[in-house]
Amino acid sequence: MAGPTTAERGERQQESSGPPLVRRLRGARLRVIVILAMAAVLLAAGGTWVLYGSNWLRVEHVSVSGTLVLTPAQVREASAAPVGAPMISVDTEAIEARLRRKLPRIDTVDVVRSWPHGIGLKVSERTPVLLLRKGGDFVEVDDEGVRFATVSKAPKGVPMLDLSVSRTGSGAAGFRRFGAERLVREAVRVAGALPAAVARDTRTVQVRSYDDISLELGAGRTVAWGSGENGRAKARTLAALMKAAPGARHFDVSVPTAPASSGS
Repeated sequence: MAGPTTAERGERQQESSGPPLVRRLRGARLRVIVILAMAAVLLAAGGTWVLYGSNWLRVEHVSVSGTLVLTPAQVREASAAPVGAPMISVDTEAIEARLRRKLPRIDTVDVVRSWPHGIGLKVSERTPVLLLRKGGDFVEVDDEGVRFATVSKAPKGVPMLDLSVSRTGSGAAGFRRFGAERLVREAVRVAGALPAAVARDTRTVQVRSYDDISLELGAGRTVAWGSGENGRAKARTLAALMKAAPGARHFDVSVPTAPASSGS
C-alpha cells in the first residue's frame, strides 16, 4: 500500500505546527499566565506578611467606652487584649467572654477592631433595681434578677429587698414550691412595674410569699401589691388611688379592680 504523498505530508505538518503568528500568540499567552500566577503568589505572600509579620497592623492601644461604675482601666485589664499582637489575630469573641466572666457588672460588650492599631471595647453595665443585704454589704440585683455585684455602700435611689418568707407552716410550702430565686424575680417584676414617682419613693420591697408582696414608701406609707401579676393594671390603679386619696398612708392594689386606701 502506497504511503502519503508529498502534498499530504505537507498539509499534516502545517496543521500540527500552525502558522507562525498563531504559535507566537500561544507562547505570549502562556507567558502572561505564568506572570499573573507569580504576581498572585507574591501578592498573597506580601499580604500575609503585612497582616501577620510586619509592625504596620499591630495592636497599640485599647479604648473603652460606656462605663459608669467600672473604670476604663478595670475593663482594659480584665479584657487582656493582646497589645503588640497582629490586629488580624485578635480573638474578639474570647475577649467578650473574658470580660463577662471577670466583670459580672457588664451586661453587654462589643469588641471591635479599629484599624490600623486599635481595639475598641464598648460596654453596657447592669443597673441595680433592688438591693439585698449581705452582712454589712449590699448585693445589687438587676432587672433580670441577676445578682451581679456586692458593694459596701448602697447606691442612692435603689430600694432594699426584704425576703421575709416564713420557713414554717404554709410559708415553708410556698418557699419550697417557688424557691428564693423565683421570689427574687417576682420582687424585680414588681419593682419594674411601679410608676416612676412611686419607684423613686420606695424604700423596701418586702416578699412574704409569692402572692404577698408589699412596698414600704417614704413617710411610713405602705402598699399591698400582692403577686407580680397584672403589674401594669396595679400601677395605674395605684397612681389613681394616690391621687384620689393623697393623705392616705396605706394602699391595697392586690386586686386592681377593687383597690382600697386607709389611714391619714
